[in-house]
Amino acid sequence: MKNFMCDDFLLQNETAVEIYQSVRELPIIDYHCHLNPEAIAMNKRFRNITELWLSGDHYKWRLMRHNGVPESHITGDAPDHEKFASWCATLETAIGNPLYHWSHMELKKYFNYDGLINAKNAAEIYAHCNAQIEAEDFNVHNLLKRSRVEWLATTDDPADTLKHHTKIKYDNAAGVPRVLPTFRPGTLLEPGNAGFAEYVGKLRLAANMRNEIVDWDTLLEALENRLDFFAQKGCVISDHALDPPVYDPSASETKATLAFRKALRGEALTQEEIVGYKTRLFVWLGEQYKKRGWVMQLHMGAMRNNNTRMFGLLGADTGYDSMGDASFAHTLSRILDGLESRDALPRTVLYSLNPTADDMLATMIGNFAGHGIRGRMQWGAPWWFNDTKPGMEKHLVTLASLGMLANFIGMLTDSRSFISYPRHDYFRRILANRFGVWVENGEFPRDMELLKKIAGDIAYFNVKRYFE
Repeated sequence: MKNFMCDDFLLQNETAVEIYQSVRELPIIDYHCHLNPEAIAMNKRFRNITELWLSGDHYKWRLMRHNGVPESHITGDAPDHEKFASWCATLETAIGNPLYHWSHMELKKYFNYDGLINAKNAAEIYAHCNAQIEAEDFNVHNLLKRSRVEWLATTDDPADTLKHHTKIKYDNAAGVPRVLPTFRPGTLLEPGNAGFAEYVGKLRLAANMRNEIVDWDTLLEALENRLDFFAQKGCVISDHALDPPVYDPSASETKATLAFRKALRGEALTQEEIVGYKTRLFVWLGEQYKKRGWVMQLHMGAMRNNNTRMFGLLGADTGYDSMGDASFAHTLSRILDGLESRDALPRTVLYSLNPTADDMLATMIGNFAGHGIRGRMQWGAPWWFNDTKPGMEKHLVTLASLGMLANFIGMLTDSRSFISYPRHDYFRRILANRFGVWVENGEFPRDMELLKKIAGDIAYFNVKRYFE
């Protein structure tokens, strides 16, 4: 029997241990996260472990609600030490939940704390961590350095000034990783939402346009301006949430313009008008991404803001989202084929929140592979609720069975926390163990040089080549 969190944690045989040792110290490329670029630009410090660990972390908030913790001790005005104690008491019995593993790994890596996280130890952990947080060198830059982050990509609106990215780039602090923006035009693709016209006005100001945005041509002019601006700041990635994917091959620019003008006037749009507008704009954006050599990420299968009462109180991204179960295989195929038929399909990463789509996505990427590009189409890392030990194991086995696992671009954090990087170590352990199991079962030869190369590619080198 192994001890909890021992050196060989999650590694079941000697082959797995040897493979893991070859990848554990590789740098990290975090190509999709939600870290705050202002915090990086300002080299933020934290008042205590509660702010660092619990602020904005809807993974933890959701688990605390499951455990009956009152909202005052989650997002409310309870004292920080009480919020922290409530989290420790919650985690104590969270057997089988990845947060149990991640949290212990984070305290061990960043605070050298080897004890158990529970209600009994909460006060000790709080004092132990805060004593280190008070040190002058405990800041965002040093956390990223200690995590071995080579570069990361934040998630940014087209109307953003990217002033924080500019400061990060020109400060050029030694050892601080590059921080790239990601172009995420989701608001512009929802013409039926309240505030759409106001957002278009904001986009016009960001694009420094003399004339109003009043039609299709002026909309594309503003967007092309912003795409160029993002590219100047180092952007190589776009991101779209398709909830759900929609596509109308008969949509025309004329119809899209009419729908756009109606939205600017605040008039209600029909579903047909919304789908036509979204189709034409998405196709144009895909063409722009391909022309610029960017990677396009598509996130699907989420059902957001289910609890309308709490959404009204707390807003989005506070722990009230779940998996959707709408089928989208046919629509996704038409979207990708619509771009491919124009030779406008960029390198693309597909994610689904519902694992029932796993086999579909693992085979869908094969439909649009090729062009002499290794791993051109990617089924992305297990996303959100799938970011678990069984979720990662299932992803690796499915991708290996139905595609080419050796071309996979590996893990990301998708996180708002500056101490979430042990998730990469978690993934690397699971990856090494899967390889070890295949070898020990006689399903793959024990060619350690080849095994280490494949594991290293998945952990680091594939993603480096894919984006750079």
